[in-house]
Amino acid sequence: MPVIYVDADACPVKEQIIRVAERHGLTVYMVSNTWLRMAEGTRVERIVVGNNADAADDWIAKNIILGDIVVTSDIRLAARCLERGARALDPSGKLFTEDNIGTQIAMRDLLAHLRDTGDIRGGGRTRNRRDRERFLETLEKTIRSNFSGMSS
Repeated sequence: MPVIYVDADACPVKEQIIRVAERHGLTVYMVSNTWLRMAEGTRVERIVVGNNADAADDWIAKNIILGDIVVTSDIRLAARCLERGARALDPSGKLFTEDNIGTQIAMRDLLAHLRDTGDIRGGGRTRNRRDRERFLETLEKTIRSNFSGMSS
């Protein structure tokens, strides 16, 4: 059975993840730097790793295994998880793959450089209802593909 790991500090879809995991009987690790208030679930484990900036990423990358799923906005964490044979998606429903992760990292680095030089300002766009729907669709498809891959 796959496990779902959530980079939980800034994740806007924690409650949706818990509902989906409960429906499928999957364990969820909510990994954060501090204790977070969130919905409870019978299969949810909270992991508080401390204040080091990369502590949550490091804990997830160390513990995730082949077939598990990570939900994160952190492209570099997604890349580390893909290297371990896990699936990775962001909270707006974008699935990270071996084919697109390099481009995603390059774009992230370019945008960071443009913000640092003042050529662009602000962060990304705000999430909307469609992003949540796309996330739920992608999470369901990812879980189902893991289950179908286990039966073959």
